[in-house]
Amino acid sequence: MPKQIYFFLLLLVLSSCGAKKADRIDDYVFKTKSAKTEYLKSYNGALKLWKINFKEEDLITSYGTAHIIISGPKDASPLILLHGMDASSTMWYPNIEAFSKNHRVYAIDFLMEPGKSVSCGETLNKTEVVTWYNEIFDHYKLKKFKLVGASRGGWIGTLLAIQEESRITKLALLSPAQTFETIDSKRKAMPALMLKLFPNKNKLRRTLKAFSYYPKKIDTLYKKQFYLANKYAKTNTSMLQMTPFSKDELKNITIPVLILIGDHDVINSDDTVEKAQNLIPKSEAEEIKNAGHFLTIDQSKTVNQKVVDFLKD
Repeated sequence: MPKQIYFFLLLLVLSSCGAKKADRIDDYVFKTKSAKTEYLKSYNGALKLWKINFKEEDLITSYGTAHIIISGPKDASPLILLHGMDASSTMWYPNIEAFSKNHRVYAIDFLMEPGKSVSCGETLNKTEVVTWYNEIFDHYKLKKFKLVGASRGGWIGTLLAIQEESRITKLALLSPAQTFETIDSKRKAMPALMLKLFPNKNKLRRTLKAFSYYPKKIDTLYKKQFYLANKYAKTNTSMLQMTPFSKDELKNITIPVLILIGDHDVINSDDTVEKAQNLIPKSEAEEIKNAGHFLTIDQSKTVNQKVVDFLKD
């Protein structure tokens, strides 16, 4: 597809961002109440894949209601999970049991996209995003914690880590998007844009095939939720803030960092591992075999073990 057409389609998506206040429902993510109801039903269906005990909590913040799923021993070391774009916290279903064994886990739904967090305003800038997360950390009295972020969650985790008063002690980045470089293969990533523009089941299959090495591994319940997120949610401009971090910003991250990239990731290039190791002082980076951008599903056992080993005190 010619670059001109690609950028036209991107602008078309962004032009629909943010309806007028009179047209909004209780948040600005979903187009209609019925769409939100159907999506939340699928969210709850996907949560059945969490084969552990957990509780859901809603926290009122300055920018809306934050939804947090909590699991693991109450007195264990705290661990924050930040999900990928349009994936919500339910995406951790292949990983949550391993992560929760020795950690008190807080999986947070991002405020500006499909999930159970509810925004009361427009797109937040970087400073406001940091403030929003810090309000959540303050509520749970989390002075120090570890963090695992996937895709967009990896970018947000890095944003939090570069702050002067960051509370993160260890950071694991799983297929981080727009963190070390821009999207590697725009052509291969195009199905995701097409799914957002013209959602249907065929485009869903193409997207999953592009982003997952083993798309058949993705559970049907989660697949339905991911599809409805793309079908019903309005796109916002928060993605435009996701520019790669500078060399100086990355070099100032002094905590241990683990970076895992799938060898078939359409978002990161073959050079990402080397760039990450060169730019972050205390980093270890690895390419995971037979894994796409959705490596937490493609190679869940391998990823779980590597993350758990890294998080050990």
